[in-house]
Amino acid sequence: MTPDEARASLASLGLDPAAAEVLFAHFADCEARGKAGHGFSRIPWLAEQSFDTRARATKRSQDHGVDRWDGNGALGYLTLSAVCDDLLQQDVVGARLAIASPCFPTGALGYWARRLAGGGYVALVTATSPRRLPPPGGGTPLTGTNPLAVAIPSSDGAPVVADVSMGAVTHGDVIAGRARPEDLVPFGGPLAHKAFALAVGLELFVSALAGPEHSAVVLVARPEHDPVPAFRTLADALRLPGDARQS
Repeated sequence: MTPDEARASLASLGLDPAAAEVLFAHFADCEARGKAGHGFSRIPWLAEQSFDTRARATKRSQDHGVDRWDGNGALGYLTLSAVCDDLLQQDVVGARLAIASPCFPTGALGYWARRLAGGGYVALVTATSPRRLPPPGGGTPLTGTNPLAVAIPSSDGAPVVADVSMGAVTHGDVIAGRARPEDLVPFGGPLAHKAFALAVGLELFVSALAGPEHSAVVLVARPEHDPVPAFRTLADALRLPGDARQS
């Protein structure tokens, strides 16, 4: 799908131009970063989902360092975009936690973490999703793939962004035809119990804060130090997580 085709397809979903642009920017960024499972292949999948094209998230409360958002049935992409916009506008001093529920689908969490790092925050983003990940020994799926993204801003202008799903593949890879549904297992081979443990921990962490619906949790804080330039020097020419791929 070309960018022009993607824009036309998003318009056909009934989204208003501003909402469609939020989704297009996310998908186009994923395409540019080689994350096809979170790119334009998501648009035909969205067309098969049931959602209210007019719904938008609202902030229900802001107290004791915690913002609580009601997704109101909006696409998770739009909810997380609103959360990020709000945190960037707040110019948080210290730290702040944002909890959004319901919030699905959320897309590539590194995209949102990178946006927050662009505003000078250390950021952590995680989210739950439908139960697609079985335990390492097989059986009924118990958790979502429950990705975790961490972004660290830097004075050198390029944040480090680590974005890891707990699955050996992502559901997006299945949607894009790059993997089979049966490939969706905890990553790690003989050490898959470690990925499954993280998936369980994140599942219950988000659920404890947000409730039983698919939700997202965002933590931002102002950094006290700038460790990235020294780490880049230590890593020499190694490509770090979140760096642009070399052509």
